[in-house]
Parts: sequence; C-alpha cells; structure tokens
Amino acid sequence: MLRHSISHHPAKGPDGLFLTKGTKWMRGPFIFILFTCFRQTLAHPQCLDFQPPFKPLYHLEFCRHYENFGCCDQKTDNRIAMRYWDIMELVGDEAYEVCGDLVKDIMCQECSPYAAHLFDAEDPYTPVRHIPGLCPTYCSEFHSKCHFVVKYLTNSRTLLETCEKDGSHFCTIINLPDQDYCYPNVLKNNDLYSNLGKVEDPKGCLQLCLMEVANGLRNPVLMLHSGDDTHRMFVAEQVGFVWVYLRDGSRVEKPFLDISGEVLTTPWLGDERGFLGLAFHPKYRDNGRFIYYSILVNGILEKVRISEMKVSAHDMNMAEPYSERVLLEIEEPAANHNGGQLLFGLDGYLYIFTGDGGKSGDPFGKFGNSQNKSALLGKVLRIDVDVSSKDGKPYKIPPDNPFIMEPDAKPEIYAYGVRNMWRCSVDRGDPVTQYGRGRIFCGDVGQNRYEEIDIIVNGGNYGWRAKEGFECFDAKLCQNSSLDDILPIFAYGHHVGKSVTGGYVYRGCESPNLNGLYIFGDFMSGRLMALEEDKEAGSWKEKNVCMGDTKTCSFPGLINHHHKFIISFAEDESGELYFLATSYPSATSPFGTVYKFVDPSRRAPPGKCKYKPLPVKVRGKKVPFTPRELTVLGINETPTRPPLENITFTTKPPSTRKSTRTKPTTSAPEIKHTGQTTTAKLHEKSKTTTLPKEKQNNARSKPVKKVAPHSRKSKLQTKKERKDILSRKISVKGSQTRQKTTPIKPSKPKKEIKPTIWTKKTKKAGKEMKKPKSKPKVNNKPKIIVLERIKTTKNSHTKKKKLPE
Repeated sequence: MLRHSISHHPAKGPDGLFLTKGTKWMRGPFIFILFTCFRQTLAHPQCLDFQPPFKPLYHLEFCRHYENFGCCDQKTDNRIAMRYWDIMELVGDEAYEVCGDLVKDIMCQECSPYAAHLFDAEDPYTPVRHIPGLCPTYCSEFHSKCHFVVKYLTNSRTLLETCEKDGSHFCTIINLPDQDYCYPNVLKNNDLYSNLGKVEDPKGCLQLCLMEVANGLRNPVLMLHSGDDTHRMFVAEQVGFVWVYLRDGSRVEKPFLDISGEVLTTPWLGDERGFLGLAFHPKYRDNGRFIYYSILVNGILEKVRISEMKVSAHDMNMAEPYSERVLLEIEEPAANHNGGQLLFGLDGYLYIFTGDGGKSGDPFGKFGNSQNKSALLGKVLRIDVDVSSKDGKPYKIPPDNPFIMEPDAKPEIYAYGVRNMWRCSVDRGDPVTQYGRGRIFCGDVGQNRYEEIDIIVNGGNYGWRAKEGFECFDAKLCQNSSLDDILPIFAYGHHVGKSVTGGYVYRGCESPNLNGLYIFGDFMSGRLMALEEDKEAGSWKEKNVCMGDTKTCSFPGLINHHHKFIISFAEDESGELYFLATSYPSATSPFGTVYKFVDPSRRAPPGKCKYKPLPVKVRGKKVPFTPRELTVLGINETPTRPPLENITFTTKPPSTRKSTRTKPTTSAPEIKHTGQTTTAKLHEKSKTTTLPKEKQNNARSKPVKKVAPHSRKSKLQTKKERKDILSRKISVKGSQTRQKTTPIKPSKPKKEIKPTIWTKKTKKAGKEMKKPKSKPKVNNKPKIIVLERIKTTKNSHTKKKKLPE
C-alpha cells in the first residue's frame, strides 16, 4: 500500500497523543505481540451519518485527539462534553478519578474517523450501537473498574443485565468481529492511520466513487453551468437538444434549445458530427447571450457554424429561437476531426477550438491545415464577440492576438498545430491562493500512437502534424529547426487508450483531497486518469485513479461503475466535477449518463460548502430524476439514522438536577417522553405495586414502550418548549405511566399531596390508576375529590382500587 500520510493528521505511535490514562496499559512489550496479529486491511473511514470524515473548521475542546481529522465538528464535540459531565456528576468524584478517562475515551469514539466501524454502523439499516466496539483486554479493565457507569451509556436491557451478571459475556457482546477496528486497536493499526484521509489500493491507485446525476440522454456531448448563481446545469445532446437540470436533480420538461432539424447527425456508431459546443457569455445573467458550435450541411458542403443566441425574455429556461446571429462559418473538407470546444477565458474573449479538417495525417496542403496559419482549421481561435469590426464581421480581433501583423496569417488565430482537441477547460485557480487561475487545459486526440494533454498559451505551436505527443510523426517537419513547438504536459500510448477526453482541474469544496488534480479520461478505453503538478519542478506526473471497491464505496447513493465511453467532463457552479458517458456511442442511443465524482475518504467539514442559489422560475412541468444504476449498498435513497444524542438512557431524575445549568437533550436527557420511564423506576414499581402478577406485567410493559427515534425532539428545544410539548401530550393522550409530573388543570386540595403519589386524567375516564407507595397525609374530603377526578384511560388494564386507609 502506498504510504501517503495527510500532513495535518500524522499517524500516532505507541507514545502518541491518542493514549490517555485509560490506554497507557497498551505501552510496552504487548504492543509487539498485538501488531504481529494484525492482518493487512484497506482503510475505509466512515462517520455515523454515512459520510467520510473531515477536518473540523474549529478547534475541539473535549475530544481533542480528533480535531485534525475525524467525525465531529465543534457542535458535536460540545454535545459529547456536556453529556460526559452529566454522567460524571451522577457517579461522583471517586468514580470520576477511576473512570473519567476511560469513559471519555469511549464517548469520544463517536468522533473517530472509523466511527461507523466502531459502532457497527456501516449498514444503514441496522441499529447503531450505544457503546463502541471495545477490544477484550480494554473491555475487561473498563468493566472491572467502571461497570456501574454502563447504565448511563446505554439503555439496552441485554447489555445492562449482562453487565451485572457476567463481565466476560458483556465484553464478548461489546467486542467487534474485526479486531482491527475495535477500540483501542483501531488507534494502533498503521495500515489504517498511515494513509488516513486518502483511500488508495496496494498499487497506489486513488479510489473514487460516483453518484448518478442524470440518465436517458442521447450521446450527451457537454454539460455546463450558466454562471448566473442559479446553479442550473445545461446538458447538450449530439442530436441538437439542450436540457436544463435544476439543483434538486429534476429536469425542465421542455428543452432550452432545439436545433435538431438543422444539425447534421446520423445513427452511425462513432459519428463525430452534430451539436458539439456551447458557452455562456461571462455576463449571461445580464445579457442572456450564449454561443453554440455545430456541424451543418450547406448544399453539398459540410461546415462548422458558430452562432450566438439569447435567452427568452419570458422564460429563463428557454432560448429565443429567432435570436440567432451567425458569428463564423468554416468549411469542413471531411466528416471527422470537427473540434467542437467553445469557452470564454478570464479575459472575456471567446476561444474556438477547430479540428484539422479530418481524414488521416492532416493531408491538406504542403504542411497540413494545422501548421498553415492561413487556414482556420487545426487552430485555437480567439475573438471578441462584444464588438463588431469595421470590415463588417460580427466580432473583433483582440489587440494582443499573436499573428495580427504577420502577412497571410489569419488574425483570429491564438495558437496552432493542434489535431482535434476534444474538451478543454479553464482552471478557476486554487480556492485560497488562486494559483493556476486562468490556465486553459485541452486534450488533443492523437493519430496512431499517442494522446496528449496541453496547456494553451498565446502564440503556441503544439506540433501537429510534425509531432504526435513527444514523438515525431512527419520526419521532415519534425527536423525543421523553425518548428519551435510546445510539448504536452502529458502523453500516453494507445495501449492505455486511443481517444483522449479532456477534463478539469478540481477546485471544488466537497472533496479537499482532489484539489489541484487535473482529472480526465479516454473515450475508447473508458479509463479515468489524473495529473498532479510538481510546482517546484514545473512538471506534471500521472496520478492513478480507479473506481473504489465495494467496501470503499459502501455509502448510501454511491456507485463504483460507469459506462465505458467517456464523452465529456463537466464542472458545476460550485466547482464539483462530473463526467458524461454512454454504453453505446451513437447520436440516437438513449444510454447517456451523467456521473458526479465523490471522494469516499475525506469530505469538507459540515457547514463549509453552503451555497445560496438564486430562485429558478419554471414555466411548465418538471421531470423528476429517477436513478437507474444500482448503488453499492443496493439502495437508491439515502437513509437517515437518529444521532446518538437522541437515544434515551437511564439518568438522574429531573427533580435532582441543578436548574441553573443548561444542558442539551443528549443520551442522558433531562425530559422523559410520555410513555417512557427509567429502568430504575420500573424496578422500584415492581417492588411496591399491589396489582396481581398478570396485571403487573401488563402495567410494566406499558411504560417501556419505545418511541421511534426519529420522533424524539431536537436537542435545541428550550425548557419552556419541552414543558409545553409535554403538557399537550398529557392533555391529549393521557398518561400511561406514573411519572412525577402535575396533571393538567388539577383540582386544588386543602393540603398538598406528596410528590410520591401522582395521578392523571382523561375525558373518557372510567377507571383510575395510582401508585400506592406511601400513605398520603390528607383529610377525607380532599381524598374524595381526587378519587372523583382521577381516572385511567380506556385501554388501561389496571382495575380501580381504593386508597389505603
């Protein structure tokens, strides 16, 4: 396995900061024995919310071991800390001295990057553990010293009973089948922590996963955003349709643009003609202008047409069909090598990428179209579409175009010597330093031997047809000393792939590990690749990218496979990357799918990647997205599981808590919901009740009826809100338990009744329910009043009883 430790989270050794008083026993000779028993594992970090770990935005005060990389932000860390101090307050100072560190270590495993493994929660439909998996030796120490704390960590009857009766069996239940992930072994496994934050296979291949975004498309040739803060995505099909996809995944029913009757397409496999390019004006939000690139038939001749259109004044999701303004037309001598990329640079100018004219080896003229500066084919063109020229052209030549003063050279040319560039992109720059901002990357499809990636510069000659990749193609042209060509930053042979598809430099927020990687692919082989820049050397090196295995991509909604033919790559308005692929590369086959890249090993911290897209007014219907690909987990919906703080545990009665201390609703909540009671109270009632045995069982089973976790209240409720909710529940449903709370609108007896006796009322009452724990010291008259007002619910199994004399 390739060792690549994240600089902000070095692996901890035996004397690392992960060790506390509770884990000091791990030091010494035992460590060597433990390590010899470990088997080779592939790291798969995962949090309890089914997402990868992250680096918190802010410092963690309590679970400090995981402030560099883990599953807790500051809010979660504070919640764990408050619950911890609640428990320590209940057990007392002596127990705190003995068990404080052990309990803290256990509770903080919720913040571990391997929390899902520790809590046995990889499967989203299995119940999460209340206590993380503990290794046998550690569990034995914990049980022998702190078994009395278990009741504050879990409400599992099985664990509580086993903890009291048999410590060995308790530790067997708590243990995990995979000893690599039980605590504290998980801290000592170099295979898990040496490569933490990146999932790589033994050969060093960076494993990524995918999310299906759109499907049913006919050879989708591109996807791009309009840059107007709506976060819409526009997907173009080769047949001439452009569709609008909204942020919620749905598609606007009517197409944004339909020129299917004008573009030249055929159902032939691999036909390169049709609708090929689209670019939105940098000021599209204000002027609504966009440019498209297509192949048309004008009588017998085929030609490239670059046209400008505007969005409809009445519908932001539809183009105005009669607003077309033709900017440029170029005759195509052959059916292939049509180029097709359009983009606006940071300078505001339009860049047009044309093919060399087709056939094989650029056979046009003495030097071919690509080296001929009097031809527009095989070039990168740059024009200003905001101004018309004096000679009547609907565009102007930028003043710094390199060949304006050269005789016979076309002034539109920005760079030359390209064969058939398929998919180019503008680097938006590092999010912090802005390094690389404005660079234009392109994939240039090769002839017989090599595919290449180039960075386009003003006046650059990229060598075709003299060179292909780094090697000579035409020997005579290659030996010409005046060639002065710019070599590609990367080239690969046809044993890897035979048709490059250019991609993007990742500059998004959701997958920090990918920042700075140029991700691209190959159309024919279906292989995904990446390049990583060595800034000091000024070079680029290949970074192997592969689909994650089943274990790596075991997150809800993720897949680890895609269609073979990679047509294009895309970037959304927030910088996240996608690619478009099909299983059958015909312009009419509806098998095109859009995939989003997902890094399964590290995500951005919660709250960092927030966007506020502008509202999109949709006229007409929306087509909801229906995924077709089966995810790794076999499910297409993301399930939800209540967090650990919503699990109700045995705790101190509310009347004994300090009212001045504010505490969130955690695993040791202040308020008990209607229909619930603590194990301690159940035990107390079973001793004092005077009901028959059969009725005791029925009455005992009622209070412990569990409320669904998702229905429990948020920890953000105030005391007043929780009091109001509890009051409403009592008044509507009536009580099924004997809790120490006051009924709604009680009668006013002459003397106060002790809190050990309490009763509740419902409107449809016919029987009463009481707790005869002690004799109330009240006179007969108030007693009669209480008896007349106190009744049980209709479904109660408890018979009416007289109060003891």
